[in-house]
Amino acid sequence: MSAEATNPEARPEARPELRRRGRTRLDLRRLGRAALLGPTSRDRLPDAIGHVAEAHRAHHPDADLSLLRRAYVLAESSHRGQMRKSGEPYITHPLAVTLILAELGAETTTLTASLLHDTVEDTEVTLDQVREEFGDEVCFIVDGVTKVEKIDYGAAAEPETFRKMLVATGNDVRVMSIKLADRLHNMRTLGVMRPEKQARIAKVTRDVLIPLAERLGVQALKTELEDLVFAILHPEEYEHTRALIAAHAGERDPLPAIADSVRTVLRDAGIAAEVQVRPRHFVSVHRIARKRGELRGSDFGRILVLVGENADCYAVLGELHTCFTPVVSEFKDFIAAPKFNLYQSLHTAVAVPEGYVAEVIVRTRQMHRVAEAGVVALGNPYATAASDPADCDEERVDPTRPGWLSRLLDWQRSAPDPDTFWSVLRAELAQDREITVFREDGRSSGTLSLPAGASCIDAAYAQYGEAAHGCIGARVNGRLTSLASRLSDGDTVQLLLAQDASSGPAADWLEHARTPAARIAIGRWLEAHPDSAKPTTTAARAPLSVVGARGRGGNAVADLPDATVRLAGCCTPVPPDAVAGFVVRGGAVTVHRIHCASVAQMRALGRTSVAVHWRATTDCRVTLVAESFGRPHLLADLTEAIARQGVEVVSATVEPPVEQKVRHTYTLQLPDATGLPALMRAMRDVPGVYDVSRA
Repeated sequence: MSAEATNPEARPEARPELRRRGRTRLDLRRLGRAALLGPTSRDRLPDAIGHVAEAHRAHHPDADLSLLRRAYVLAESSHRGQMRKSGEPYITHPLAVTLILAELGAETTTLTASLLHDTVEDTEVTLDQVREEFGDEVCFIVDGVTKVEKIDYGAAAEPETFRKMLVATGNDVRVMSIKLADRLHNMRTLGVMRPEKQARIAKVTRDVLIPLAERLGVQALKTELEDLVFAILHPEEYEHTRALIAAHAGERDPLPAIADSVRTVLRDAGIAAEVQVRPRHFVSVHRIARKRGELRGSDFGRILVLVGENADCYAVLGELHTCFTPVVSEFKDFIAAPKFNLYQSLHTAVAVPEGYVAEVIVRTRQMHRVAEAGVVALGNPYATAASDPADCDEERVDPTRPGWLSRLLDWQRSAPDPDTFWSVLRAELAQDREITVFREDGRSSGTLSLPAGASCIDAAYAQYGEAAHGCIGARVNGRLTSLASRLSDGDTVQLLLAQDASSGPAADWLEHARTPAARIAIGRWLEAHPDSAKPTTTAARAPLSVVGARGRGGNAVADLPDATVRLAGCCTPVPPDAVAGFVVRGGAVTVHRIHCASVAQMRALGRTSVAVHWRATTDCRVTLVAESFGRPHLLADLTEAIARQGVEVVSATVEPPVEQKVRHTYTLQLPDATGLPALMRAMRDVPGVYDVSRA
């Protein structure tokens, strides 16, 4: 905050091209003089915040400005005598931050807290005084933005400040709105800092603040922060991009003419719409240049069409695609499927007869407000909350809290130290897309919000927490799959848990876990169980075979005297299956189920068919295949389940695990063929077994 305040005049070349069109720029010297004069009257607003009041009333015509006046009086008096490093009175900083938020449409409580956001940190004002004068809500927001003391935390002060701020944001998103505006003003005025400190602040802004602005949907702040960081961290690329924009400024811009054509098309169609040309900001131009190489005139901006209703958006799209040539690959519908940061618009591109391709964004005016201001445009999310807003120590339920923020708040509690929190936070914020999957566990259903690229392992820890240590598999869209499988947006996932409480994650789970919550939980379990983390050999192993005492022969009888009868291992027929027999080499008769694929092959080979019937005895031999997820004691549990049914194991083969799945093949002697369905059910009930079938 105060440590990052410098003179805007001292920035290299002052960089006026970075200023956003239409955004009021503060005359800090004029504000400084007004601030030093102090309040003029108790009955009228101080001149220093007249511009804030004007911007605020543009969005909230009926706003009560008396709270802003009182907040300004306290902020000005408490900061009086403090100067920024550039020489302006310090009060100009909270005024500038408050103006940024007022232009975005923030409500009065946010602006009040913004005026006071540095008082507790840099002056003698206490939180108790803020609470007494302005209420618990303003107190909570001011406390959330206040840095932790370096005296108490040392080198960990910055990570712990962000941790504190994020926890407060989980209760009230307006905390982060003020922090973003605070950082934007400090980045605008960063020029008098030493180059190494400029770079350090710019890197934190790039790694943490810009992703947070993106996730909260505050594009107006995000784009300007990106340009300011770009100029500091990549000066050569910045200068090249500036030269491209300057060269384009001297050429004929085709976008205004294309916008006129769009206006004519929509007017003829009877669609009321506002059509604008939106120049791209510096980073956007740089990205387009890297993607397309040589830039054309229409690449330096986009056409924005604003309408009144959602249905009008699709009407505009239809007219554009009818009257111009659409570029199908560029069409995206973010109205039907909004981005995870509340963003909604239709994106398309059209080719015009002159040979240019223009990108077009279509949205309603309300969508435009949310696209620019994000959560700031939502106002006070607690205005109609049922919880008691007076208790600022209790966590309040925010109906607008996005999934990524909930995940972040969950895993930060488990981060063992500030360094881990700081590094994992940056990695989490680097994930720029989010997916929604539907969960189904047989008892309840719902949705999970996960970063793009998340696996079934991430879904397990998101749903069950540390109980996911016992996860043994998953069904995705009804099909069994390994835990390492990546999920896609809209998938339905059912997670299978072992009943064995001692089960734990495998060491290779860390390779497939993307979310911090999963990685931290797995890492802690592996540290507590070091023997389990030892890598298993990957050398090929022969199947494990267990052979028991041989039982009596099959009870099939062939109508061929003295012939040896064998039950086919491919289909293991049992009474009362319909069967067919065929004479094979050596004169033996092999018995197959009538629907076995081998029956057709035998007939095609011209094998002699022999009638077969079952003896009156009820015992039989059958081969079953059990497919399961690997876990300790699985073979013992399966064998015990078989024994409880009074069945004799003739032989058993266990194949080596493949993708955490194991295949068991059992040849069994049943005392009564009618007990086969009950036996198969008992085997399926063994934890980890997901299918049992006849061979």
